[in-house]
Amino acid sequence: MILRMSLPPLIRIEDFFAAPAFSKPAISPDGTRLAYLAPAHGHLNVWIRGIEEEHADAVCVTHSRTRGIPNFYWTRDPRWLLYRQDTDGNEDWHYYRVDLDNPDAEPVDLTPMPPGCRAMGGEHPTKPGKFFAAMNPRFLFMDAFEIDIATGETTLLYESSSMLDSYTDVEGNKGFFMTQAADGAREIHAVDDRAAGVMRLVHSEAGPCWPLGQYPVYVNPDNTFVIINSYDGGSDDSRLIRIEHSGEKTVFAEKPGHSVCSLGSFEEDFGRPQSIVLSPRTWEITAVRFVGDRPELVPLEPHFAEVYSEVMKLADGGELGWLNCDESEQVWVVTFIHDRRPGLSYLYDHRTRMSKLLNDPSVHFDPADLAATGSIHLNARDGLPLHGFLTLPVGVEPKGLPMVVKLHGGPWIHDIWMFNAEVQLLANRGYAVLQVNFRGSSGYGRRHMESAIKEWAGAMHTDVIDACDWAVQQGIADPDRIGIYGGSYGGYATLVGITVTPDYFAAAIDYVGVSSIPGFIGDLPDWIKPLQKNSFITHCGDPDDPDDLADMLARSPVTMLEKIKTPLLVIQGAQDARVKQSESDAIVDGLRSRGVDVEYFVAEDEGHDFKNPANLIKKWQLAEKHLAKHLGGRATA
Repeated sequence: MILRMSLPPLIRIEDFFAAPAFSKPAISPDGTRLAYLAPAHGHLNVWIRGIEEEHADAVCVTHSRTRGIPNFYWTRDPRWLLYRQDTDGNEDWHYYRVDLDNPDAEPVDLTPMPPGCRAMGGEHPTKPGKFFAAMNPRFLFMDAFEIDIATGETTLLYESSSMLDSYTDVEGNKGFFMTQAADGAREIHAVDDRAAGVMRLVHSEAGPCWPLGQYPVYVNPDNTFVIINSYDGGSDDSRLIRIEHSGEKTVFAEKPGHSVCSLGSFEEDFGRPQSIVLSPRTWEITAVRFVGDRPELVPLEPHFAEVYSEVMKLADGGELGWLNCDESEQVWVVTFIHDRRPGLSYLYDHRTRMSKLLNDPSVHFDPADLAATGSIHLNARDGLPLHGFLTLPVGVEPKGLPMVVKLHGGPWIHDIWMFNAEVQLLANRGYAVLQVNFRGSSGYGRRHMESAIKEWAGAMHTDVIDACDWAVQQGIADPDRIGIYGGSYGGYATLVGITVTPDYFAAAIDYVGVSSIPGFIGDLPDWIKPLQKNSFITHCGDPDDPDDLADMLARSPVTMLEKIKTPLLVIQGAQDARVKQSESDAIVDGLRSRGVDVEYFVAEDEGHDFKNPANLIKKWQLAEKHLAKHLGGRATA
C-alpha cells in the first residue's frame, strides 16, 4: 500500500450534494420490477425498470419540477405506486397515487387537505388496495381514514377526541388503546369492548421521550399483541418487549450492553437505516438493529438469517443498512452502510444465490480520497461514558489539526457510523471532524438519557467541551482552531457553544438552530403540543411555570447575545415547521443591531432539512469559505 503524504485533490461541493444518480431502490411485490429515485426535471423523481434492465431502459413515472420526491411505496396492485411529498419542506405531507399503466398522467392526491394539515399512513397488511391514513383535517385531531387506492374513495373510520389517544385497530373491538397519563407516562390498554369502553391497562412507562422511537414499534395484523421499544423491567438498555392482549410481557429481542436503535423512525425524513425488518409474507419482525460502534442488524428468524449471511458477503466491509424484498422473500434489494462508500446496492436472488450490482458509488467517489470514520470512547467530567466518532483527513499527520465538532439534532437521535457527505467534505478540506453522542442522545441507555433532563446549556454542553478537550489532549486538534457546527438541536448547541463558552471556538455555523427555548416550544404546531409532556417539557421545563420559564430563558442563546464574539454563519429554511425562521432572525437581528457582522442565508423553498441541491451547494459554499477564513482549512477557488 502506498501512503499518501498530502491531502487528496479537492472534491467539488457539487459532487457531494448533487442529487444522487441512483437511490432508494425497491423491488416490486411480484419481484419483476425495480423502482428507484434518480434525477429528472432537475429534481429526484421515481423511475421504473425491469430487474434485468438498466437505467437507459427505465421510465420516469413522476414529474415533480419544484422539489425532489423523498419517498415512494409499491402497492400490492402492480398498477399503482404511491409517493409522499410536501411543499417546499413545510412537512404538510400528502400521499399521491401514480398510475404505472399511464405514467404521464397527473398524480392523484389521495389525501387532499387544507394547508397546515398532514397525513401519515400506509397500505394495510391484510387489506390490499386499502390505504389507512391518520390525517388532521380538523387541525387539532388526527382522525383515522380508509382510502381506496384505485378509486380514491375515502371513508372516515373514527374521529379522535384527543391528540393523546389512538387505537391500534380501526374496525373491531380487538386491539389496543394508546394514551398519555396526566404525568406524561405513555399507557397501553387492551381493548375488550370498544363500544362499551371496557379497557385494561397492560403497560405504563414514564421517562423522557418514551419510548424513543415508533410507538408501538409493531402491532401484529390481528391486533393480539404489540411490540414496543422499552426500558421495562429495570433495564438500562432499551429492548423490544412483546405485550399480549392478556397483558403478559416477554422480551422479544435484546442485546446485553446495547440498546435498540430507534433511528428507523427517521428513515423517511432523514435517511437513517431501518431499525426493524418486516416480512411482507408473514408481517412479522425478522431483524432488529442495535446501537454500537457500528449499526448492527441482528436476524431474529431462520430464513432471514440465511439471507443475511449471504448478502453480507457483498458488504465489502460495511453493514446492512436498507433492504426490501418481493412477497416470496426470495428476491432482495440491499443497500450497505459504509463510511466511505455511499449507497452500495445489489439485487440478490436467494433461490440462485446470484447477485447483481445496482449502484457502485466508486464511480463518483474514489474511496481512497475519502476519510475513514472511527469510533471513540471517553468519559464526561462527571464520569458518564460518552461515545462518538472521529474522522481524520487523508494524507496528513493527525496532529494539531483544525477541527470541526459536528453536533446532531434531536436531541433524541444519535450519530452512527455511516457515510456523511458533510463529514467527508470537511475532512477533504483538511479538518478533523468530531461527532459526540452527548447525554440525551438516543441509544445509550436510560441513565444516559435521564442525565440530560434540565441540562440544555448545562451538562449537555460540557459533554461537547469534554469531547473537544479529549481531542486536544490526544494531540489531534489545535485548541486555537476548533469550529462548531450543528443543525436543529445541534444549531442550538452551536449557539450555546459561542455564548456559554465564548472564548472556546474560533468559528461557528448555526443551521436551523433554536435560539429561545420557550419561543421554540411556543411555536410548535398546536396539534403536537399535547405530546410534549415527556419530551421538551420534561427536558427543558414548562413555559407556563414562572420558575421554569426563567430557567429556560437563562439557557437560551438569544438572552446571551452580548457574549457572542465568535465569527458566525446562520443558515435557515423559510418553510421550517419545526424551528421557525424567527429563531434565527432573533440571533441575526440582535447581533446586527449591535454592529456585529454575521452571515445569514435563508433558503425560501426549504424547511427543516435542506433537500434541493442548489440550496445545499450554496449552503456549503458559504460554510467552506467561513471555515477556511477562520480555521485555515482548504477551500475551492
